[in-house]
Amino acid sequence: MDENTKAMLQIVWGLLLVMAGVGLIFRIPQLIPQIRQMQSLDAALPFIYFCFYFMVVILIGGGARKLYVHGRALRSKNPPGK
Repeated sequence: MDENTKAMLQIVWGLLLVMAGVGLIFRIPQLIPQIRQMQSLDAALPFIYFCFYFMVVILIGGGARKLYVHGRALRSKNPPGK
């Protein structure tokens, strides 16, 4: 597989990571009422919020970084890490 194909696959993967993060942003408000119904998890709700939104930051940040690094490499025809 040549370097341009690898960079293009990494760009697609980065885009999917960003889309998963954005999708999770919209899914969290739908999940929280279901979690609130479980009395045993009521005390851990702030931690659950933190974990969900931390996953959003990691997904969007990782995808954006992948898009940036491999997009620049694709434009300059210079593979990342070399």
